[in-house]
Amino acid sequence: MANYVGIDIGTSSAKLTLINDAGEIIKESSREYKLLEPLPGWKEIDPEIWMYAVDSAMEEILENQDPELVKAIGVTGQMHTVVFVGKDGKSIRPALMWNDTRTNENLISIKRQIQENPKISHIANIISTGSPAMNLLWLKENEPENFHNIKKFLIGPDYIVYRLTGNCQTDYCEASTSSLFDLNEIKWSPEIRKLLDFPEDIYPEVKGTSEIAGELLPNWREKYHFSDGVQVLVGTGDNPAAAISTGCFAKKYPVLSFGTSGVLMYPKDKIDFTTKGKNIVFSFDKKEIMILVQGVVQSCGSSFAWWMRKVLETSDFNKETEFDILHLGEGNLFFYPHLVGDKTIYADADLRGSFMGIGTDTTRSEMTIAVMEGICYAVKQLTEVMKIPKETLENLKVIGGGSQNKVWMQILADILNVNVCQTESGAGAGYGMALAAAGTVGNTSMDEVIEKTVKVKEVFVPRKYNSELYQKKYQKYLKIHDAMKQIG
Repeated sequence: MANYVGIDIGTSSAKLTLINDAGEIIKESSREYKLLEPLPGWKEIDPEIWMYAVDSAMEEILENQDPELVKAIGVTGQMHTVVFVGKDGKSIRPALMWNDTRTNENLISIKRQIQENPKISHIANIISTGSPAMNLLWLKENEPENFHNIKKFLIGPDYIVYRLTGNCQTDYCEASTSSLFDLNEIKWSPEIRKLLDFPEDIYPEVKGTSEIAGELLPNWREKYHFSDGVQVLVGTGDNPAAAISTGCFAKKYPVLSFGTSGVLMYPKDKIDFTTKGKNIVFSFDKKEIMILVQGVVQSCGSSFAWWMRKVLETSDFNKETEFDILHLGEGNLFFYPHLVGDKTIYADADLRGSFMGIGTDTTRSEMTIAVMEGICYAVKQLTEVMKIPKETLENLKVIGGGSQNKVWMQILADILNVNVCQTESGAGAGYGMALAAAGTVGNTSMDEVIEKTVKVKEVFVPRKYNSELYQKKYQKYLKIHDAMKQIG
């Protein structure tokens, strides 16, 4: 029997998952951390904080386990966050996060310049605030000394792989979503590089997710008492990693991740620039290339966390509120969920949220329901702009922390008017990379392991009465955007 570790570097915590050859979860551990926000719209983190969290969680996950059984490690994490590795091998400055919006003022100008070049005009549709391209440009223009000291730029999880192996590389997912990659040619774009005036040698090599990045360095191997030859995979972004664990690639169905942001992933046979959503290039082995279209509701779990923790000042969903499940959709209260802007539906970083329809009789329970409803309306709108057929959405698999909230999942089923499948909690990004490690190094193929491990915990069926109410309310919801823009 062999064991495998999946590491997930999230926005607010590092999560580690230990599994065996059969894909069974042996143990999980996590460590939280906080971002730096030195100015409005700025979000940074010292990447060594990730390593401290991984180190601490690794020690916990190995307690009362045989460390010599660990044969491979898979790493995943937040996409887009960019780390600047200096010529001394250390991070030059704090990493710039995926949800950092400091580059918003320059975005329109850069998009216009990209659109003028037919070969790379498709990149204009995906470049956004928080993308590695924009954040590298910000560093070049605002901290030139730091920029000139870059040896390699890496995306979030790549840095963990680098610290574990000493090798710098990235995968097709992280490269293709960086806005520095030619999606037609499947390689770094020399046109974008010349336009932004970036040196070629700071780009990492692009490899397949399940290729071996290197062996675990001796200092880590000795610290954790691992045996020789523990392999570390190149890894990938958190959304494709989560898709691995749900069977998304194998079964070709969409998956919704209810995390800090709400991410809808939909596998396609080829790149499609005619619909909204980011085309992600993915490959396990660098030979077979697959496409995953990704759309996002940027403020999903973060909107709910804001409401519960900062406003209600509680983390106990069930204790603080009572809900009448039978009468969902009857209220007239609306919550507009785009608290930190929008990337896919409107591509508007300045968009913000609001409550509408509040009266003196409005209760906290009604407002909590409205928050969940607003996010689900945004998901419905996302499915429409991504042009995902309703029949394809049927039996939608939902993963992430928000998926474990039964009230929320029933609202989602009623608003989308499709069956919503709540997966077992193990089906997440870290678990997906642990499966990838097992499928790469172990004796059982990944498809065989996934076939045994993808489990639906509960299916939420849309109810005719509630769905009809929500369809009428959704038409009103769609008018909020224009009203908000007229006001503000």
